[in-house]
Amino acid sequence: MELRTLRYFVAVAEELHFGRAATRLHMSQPPLSRAIKQLEAEVGAPLFTRSPTGVTLTAVGSVLLDEARALLDHADRVRVRVSAAAGAATITVGILGDGTDPGVARLAAAYRRSRPRIDIRVRDTDLTDPTCGLRAGLVDVALTRAPFDETALTVRTLRADPVGVVLRADDPLARRDELRLAELDDRRWFQFPRDTDPVWQAYWNGGRPREGPVVRAVQECLQAVLWNGTVGLAPLGHDLPAELAVVPLVDMPPSRVVAVWNEGDTNPLIRSFVETATAAYRP
Repeated sequence: MELRTLRYFVAVAEELHFGRAATRLHMSQPPLSRAIKQLEAEVGAPLFTRSPTGVTLTAVGSVLLDEARALLDHADRVRVRVSAAAGAATITVGILGDGTDPGVARLAAAYRRSRPRIDIRVRDTDLTDPTCGLRAGLVDVALTRAPFDETALTVRTLRADPVGVVLRADDPLARRDELRLAELDDRRWFQFPRDTDPVWQAYWNGGRPREGPVVRAVQECLQAVLWNGTVGLAPLGHDLPAELAVVPLVDMPPSRVVAVWNEGDTNPLIRSFVETATAAYRP
């Protein structure tokens, strides 16, 4: 059994859907299906029970999943030890904006437990670069939010958060249970600098051009609302000062928390980091 085929199998077993697994693996579905059928032929038994809505593991598949995870983890440790023998094993992680996300804390704890010999370097970045220095070669992998220009990047979705609008607590709209973007058309919105990724800018502008003060960091966004009465979007679930409120938006697509790295980068530390992140952010 090839390690690559086992990785394919684990992806299908965790997603329980060939289409989602193919998306996660950044490949088309037909070669993934063929690889799993070949693996089943080698094993001599079905690994999945297939249905129109997805798949479920057979008893044989459940056994193989445990063994495959152990084998892949061992392969990661081999690579890391070889890398360490060649020099210090270090990975640089970019984190966007607010590092207080509980998912980050769970990931840090899980990664320390599983790979205590790896030196993690963290680069905290502002909101003007959603890839956290990845394109400039300043980090190996980024924990950030989509959408942004994904050209030459590989992106793994970790979680999706509903989005709301941040308002002053004394704003009349702050008393509402929910809002629509059209109700904010006459407001000034905080803005990112003009050279900011246009896909990123368009999302946080609610899909249309806006005007307002330029900000670069989370705290600057909050202060723009507090001092100027501007509005802006933010994921739900974050603590805000008592002077501010966030109201859910019913017509805004969720904000995806993602891990992203340069396409084609074969650094094994990146793969192990992303796999640990996927598990740490899983509900």
